[in-house]
Amino acid sequence: MGSRSRPLHSHRSRRLSVAGDRVRRALSISKAAPSPLRLMLVWGALVASAGGLVLNLFRLQVVQAPELQQKARDQQMVYLRPFVPRRQIIDRTGVVLALDRPVYTLFAHPKLFKKSKEEIAAKLAPILNWPVDTLIKKFGEGESGIRIQNSLSENIGDRITSLRIDGLELIQHQQRFYPQQDLTADVVGYVNDDQKGQAGIELSQQNLLERRAKDVRLRRAGDGSFLPDDVPSGFLNMDALQLQLTIDNRLQRAGLNALRQQIKQFNAKRGAVIVMDARDGSLLSLVTAPSYDPNLYYKYPVERFKNWAITDLYEPGSTFKPINVAIALEDGAIKSNSMFYDEGQIIIAGWPIQNYDFSTSGGRGSISVTDIIKFSSNVGMVHIVQQIKPAAYYRWLKRLGMGELTGIDLPSESPGQFKDRDTFINSSVERATAAFGQGFSLTPIQLAQLHSALANGGKIVTPHVIRGLFDADGQLYWQPNLPAPRTIFSRANTQAVLSMMETVVTDGTGKSAQIPGYRIGGKTGTAQKANPNGGYLENAKITSFVGIFPLNSPRYVVVAVVDEPQGGDAFGSTVAAPIVKAVIETLIVLEKVAPSSKVTSPSPSSSPELETEETP
Repeated sequence: MGSRSRPLHSHRSRRLSVAGDRVRRALSISKAAPSPLRLMLVWGALVASAGGLVLNLFRLQVVQAPELQQKARDQQMVYLRPFVPRRQIIDRTGVVLALDRPVYTLFAHPKLFKKSKEEIAAKLAPILNWPVDTLIKKFGEGESGIRIQNSLSENIGDRITSLRIDGLELIQHQQRFYPQQDLTADVVGYVNDDQKGQAGIELSQQNLLERRAKDVRLRRAGDGSFLPDDVPSGFLNMDALQLQLTIDNRLQRAGLNALRQQIKQFNAKRGAVIVMDARDGSLLSLVTAPSYDPNLYYKYPVERFKNWAITDLYEPGSTFKPINVAIALEDGAIKSNSMFYDEGQIIIAGWPIQNYDFSTSGGRGSISVTDIIKFSSNVGMVHIVQQIKPAAYYRWLKRLGMGELTGIDLPSESPGQFKDRDTFINSSVERATAAFGQGFSLTPIQLAQLHSALANGGKIVTPHVIRGLFDADGQLYWQPNLPAPRTIFSRANTQAVLSMMETVVTDGTGKSAQIPGYRIGGKTGTAQKANPNGGYLENAKITSFVGIFPLNSPRYVVVAVVDEPQGGDAFGSTVAAPIVKAVIETLIVLEKVAPSSKVTSPSPSSSPELETEETP
């Protein structure tokens, strides 16, 4: 029997053992120590990385620390300039003429509507005073951001908010508001959308009306919200100062109504009314027509924005005659009882000069200075001026400010136009036409200034409309520094001229300005309108009237000028004088002016001194 063979599994075990030995030998080789070069590379990389981190930290923490800190502060801080409303403008009685108010712009976002456009339009249209169909059409202009209407009042904004309609958005902003509309537009002016004055006081007094507000620095948290503990206390506080004017709103209305009535009756181009306190030059009224509503300035032509009573020139005509008489008296060339021969028509250097009524009345013969004023004799005035030496006459007119500015505190004033010295002195025609107020030009405000010198005893004052800045308690904070009055005429000579002007109202061309019980001095004017290309326009004239009131204690000068009235009966006496009368009647009520104790009509030979009795 042969030998017994080994089991199969023992052979397999042996083979597995041999394989295991091989694996163990391989693992033992892999666990051998790394090479020195590899260790040096690894440690070098670690040291370099650590060094880089240290250097970067040094750069950030030391070298760039100030710069990074500033960047951090800039990111955390925000600079805000708070909106500060412009100061209010009020009249001399405290009536508000201009103020800032919150208004709203309404936007629609139809994609957010939860009701139909028809339902929303039906609720919104009555508030906006829009047709429903128009509003529905407006909603169809887009899905979002549709501007519906600007400048909605707080009341309308509240009514829209109360509807609680999704998709309607109200954006609040400030707007300048003029409660008196066109009544004081010529003086107050208006501001544009950037709150910058464009006319009137809003323009000339921009620095006074703008409140100054410094930038405020606030810190923000990480989410962008402001930290309340960093808000400076009182940073929104603002002064309560108001800019008060000398203008009287009530007198403005009286003058504007009377002016509009005459412009309409005589189909005139335009007109102006000025009321000046002759004591200091303050203007109680300054209106022109047609005017504009400063709340809707964008709807008017640009020529409406200028106050033509201070920007446009015209030849004053006969209203300048009392000024020339005062010059002749002051120069000593004539006396108040001097007599002159009125031929009715004369020839000067080949040019005919005649009285307005020469064709019907002819010459008046020997007449007094008073009658020359009373009957507005052109020929008589030429004879008066001829008594003054040409150089002296020119000096007097320049002393009065002819060809210069009055210095009023409203913008865009124009200086008058006056001939140069050589032309005036060497031309007898220039002096002759100047005698009855033609051949030179001025503004209505300068005419009022000149007549104020007659009313106040001979002083040239500066016309102005600003009274000052006042706080909420009516205490004066600031007032303008006006030039000192300049004495031109003596009181005796101005009183003589006023006596002559009184006869114009009692017996002469200004009878339509009479008010029973009150002494009023006046002078009519009906002047040809100068042609810009030279000469005069055939069918265009300017009518005017100057009234000084009350003559027993002269204080107020009222000037009315109406440009290009139509009709054969359009004269200073019929067009302008009734306006002055209406304004003086309002003055009597507002200022409680008592009637004169005695109303007289001085004769040509009477004393130049006005009666000085006190009113009862």
